[in-house]
Amino acid sequence: MSEQAILIEPDGPGPQPDPARVLHEVFGFEGFRTGQQQVIEGLLAGRHVLAVMPTGSGKSLCFQVPALMLGGLTVVVSPLVALMEDQVAALKLAGVAAETINSSRDRAVNVESWRRVAAGECRLLYLAPERLMTERMLAALSRLPVRLIAVDEAHCISQWGPSFRPEYAALEVLRQRFPGVPIAALTATADVVTREDIVARLFDGRALEVATGFDRPNILLSVTPKLDWKKQLLEAVRRHDGAAGIVYCLSRRKTEETAQFLEAQGIRALTYHAGMDAAARSANQEAFLGEAGIVMVATIAFGMGIDKPDIRFVIHTDIPGSPEAYYQEIGRAGRDGAAAEALLLYGLDDIRMRRLFITQEGGDEDRQRREHKRLDALIGYCEAPECRRRALLSYFGEHIPPCGNCDVCIDPVERKDGSEEAGWVLKAVRDSGQLYGAAHIVDILRGSQSQKVISAGHDSLAAFGAGMAHGKAAWRTIIRQLVSSGFLELDVAGYGGLRLTEKGMGLLNGKGEFRYRPDTLRPASQAEKRAARAAEQEVALDETGQRLLAALKTLRRRLAEARGVPAYVIFSDRSLQDMARRQPRTEDDFAEVHGVGAAKLKELATPFLKVIAAELDGVE
Repeated sequence: MSEQAILIEPDGPGPQPDPARVLHEVFGFEGFRTGQQQVIEGLLAGRHVLAVMPTGSGKSLCFQVPALMLGGLTVVVSPLVALMEDQVAALKLAGVAAETINSSRDRAVNVESWRRVAAGECRLLYLAPERLMTERMLAALSRLPVRLIAVDEAHCISQWGPSFRPEYAALEVLRQRFPGVPIAALTATADVVTREDIVARLFDGRALEVATGFDRPNILLSVTPKLDWKKQLLEAVRRHDGAAGIVYCLSRRKTEETAQFLEAQGIRALTYHAGMDAAARSANQEAFLGEAGIVMVATIAFGMGIDKPDIRFVIHTDIPGSPEAYYQEIGRAGRDGAAAEALLLYGLDDIRMRRLFITQEGGDEDRQRREHKRLDALIGYCEAPECRRRALLSYFGEHIPPCGNCDVCIDPVERKDGSEEAGWVLKAVRDSGQLYGAAHIVDILRGSQSQKVISAGHDSLAAFGAGMAHGKAAWRTIIRQLVSSGFLELDVAGYGGLRLTEKGMGLLNGKGEFRYRPDTLRPASQAEKRAARAAEQEVALDETGQRLLAALKTLRRRLAEARGVPAYVIFSDRSLQDMARRQPRTEDDFAEVHGVGAAKLKELATPFLKVIAAELDGVE
């Protein structure tokens, strides 16, 4: 399919392009991933769609394929300039007419881009929400054949989410300004409450929801007590010697200190935080995206929109603020599907600092309460007595069997029978009306004479004073593990109250048992060994194939530098590995390589086939 064909409007009721054909001929992929086809078919049918799909699962294709099939113009709302630029560059390389208008470009460049959009020469237009929602832009777009609107990072629109952005709130009016135009909202990070809020705000409660699950099974999950954190960090980084990775730190000062430490150990490390000069931040980001084996040491200012597929590890030297933040940050690892590691170094001082941050950031009482409960949920993940992945995914409303790829599954912890303690907690929650948070439940169990307990009449409950044998900290740990094990659930959107689940009711009725880990901070030695083994595994190529792969990567880097784009925009590592395995000699052979569409076949086959021939003829 040529670029000209891509720009032809579908006309009349006759045969329309097939999504699978567009996927193959334009983007070079053989089949859809889970959920993609359902989203595409919903949009082609004119429905609003909320797509909740894991990082790296191909959310962009969910609107890019229908954009080519619907004709007219698709408007894509994206929060980051760098992400817009990279996606537009990748689309153009695939032969798709795409543009972005953003603040990083000269006015003359933006004017020329708009000229192409207005002339109907563009299929996809990427805009930041602030630029889209100006009256001038909305009026101009209303005169064009807008066929589809896509809102990326849609969790930013929700008041319940930890990443709420006021500039996203204005997007609520899009369905009125563009009646009859389907809207796609896409996110990798949204719990049930956040998803409900997105649908209510953006779609007035009416939308097709496609949630494919949050699991990234290729990522090994580990939590390790913070002892000598620099030594622990160095050991983890060296397990992935020569690989790209991200190290997250809580403060700007710590990012600088950590990068200097890694550099002193012979590891190439760069920094990224909001206190740096913008040019320096940009240069470090471009180096990380375009070069191999760099460790980026960063605050949470780094990461959204980073589409580097071969990040082999994400290490947190401090606990993040919520399960959403943690999930989003570890989701940057292993986007190519190969083995990756997510390690969290966890200490009690982290919790104290996070509590302080929540208070200092302000916000009304309700928002602060929600953020404290989110932090509680992440602490529960750190203290999980059984499968850690199960504990994380249950927060997002997804329930799985034990994963076999987390530290708790690989190296099970010694657990105590806590069924009696659990029974008292569950009774206290039930008998107090399932309205109160952990602190109040602990006060009931400990027999506190606090005003809140007495005024509510909870000093008369059967559970009152039943837990004097344990201190407050022990009871808080037990409650968090009851939540992470699925016996209790936390009402984040309400007042942080604890509620019994069906599993919890079963335990109260004598069905099942609860076992918990009193020592919640234990090194995961076997998990670290698993990560080390995975890091040592290379692509199954012989010596010739490895040499060819290295040559292909060199060519990719040279082509990327010439175009001023990240290397993965040219071809992903998976595509290069496929080339090294297939060793194509003709254009027909090259067309069969993963990720080779019509435009890349035309533009890139010659230089890559030349390198392949040179390497193979040199060793035959």
